[in-house]
Amino acid sequence: MSSQNVYILGIESSCDDTSAAILCNDIVLSNVVASQKIHEQYGGVVPELASRAHQQNIVPVIDQALKQANINKSDLSAIAFTRGPGLMGSLLVGTSFAKSLALALEIPLIDVNHMQAHILAHFIDEEGFDKPEFPFLSLTISGGHTQIVKVHHHFDMEVIGETIDDAVGEAFDKSAKILGLPYPGGPLIDNYAQSGNPKAFPFTKPRVDGLNFSFSGLKTAVLYFVQKQVKENPDFIKENLEDVCASIQYTIINILIDKLKKASKETGIKTIAIGGGVSANSGIRKALKEGEHKYGWKTFVPKFEYTTDNAAMIGVVGYLKYLKKDFNDMSIVAKARIKF
Repeated sequence: MSSQNVYILGIESSCDDTSAAILCNDIVLSNVVASQKIHEQYGGVVPELASRAHQQNIVPVIDQALKQANINKSDLSAIAFTRGPGLMGSLLVGTSFAKSLALALEIPLIDVNHMQAHILAHFIDEEGFDKPEFPFLSLTISGGHTQIVKVHHHFDMEVIGETIDDAVGEAFDKSAKILGLPYPGGPLIDNYAQSGNPKAFPFTKPRVDGLNFSFSGLKTAVLYFVQKQVKENPDFIKENLEDVCASIQYTIINILIDKLKKASKETGIKTIAIGGGVSANSGIRKALKEGEHKYGWKTFVPKFEYTTDNAAMIGVVGYLKYLKKDFNDMSIVAKARIKF
């Protein structure tokens, strides 16, 4: 294999998806994800079950990634893994495996911050997808995080706004639960919202200073609203599901876009990139595109499969760190909470 090509194995195990990817430089050769269905019956991720499932999945997933990329493990230049943030038990599986394999193959080990990876997923070389120019604002939205990040360079990032309570993904999932929808409910709200009236039921938006977010009040408002309506009409949810979902989604999107507008105005930055699992939401994607016409933004939305937790984004950060020779020794440990 030619000397200028760098082959990175990326490993992602921060929550309930076990993923492995092979990148040649910044090009994805394979990106394998094993999702865990077991959590659906519990209405949320059970950490103990998640770490056990990672132990079962990690070897087959990495094996599959190597086969699909059509390379041998001896061709690998380095191994990149998610160090945190995430569930400790889940992170330990990926971290331990990455360390063992790097040691056995005598190749560099590279730790990756999961939240940085969601932002840097935009730097995967993907046909039809442009890479944002620095500086840009990143709206990182997932089940566990809601942040506005000012990105000066690949590894020079500053959180300028974040949630003070629930993340946006939780707001979607918990609202779905109130409506009796199965977990994960966010995508279902998105589906039903397509055929509903977003202005059918107005929900008040929380007042939060600066660029921070709050979603716990909205969740409570949805709960009280649904309880009141169901008391008056037991079939209320069934008869109004699309409209309720559309109204919840409309409110959440408005909260996000209002803060982005404020951040863009304050920083003077009009390049906006989104990342994280909730950026798969069709309403948010549409609102961002509208922002291009309304506010003169240039918006970047990653390929759908790089929005949710995946190892390709871990691999591309690994590649960028490899170029800087930013490697770890074997004393590195997983961290459930980690800052940029």
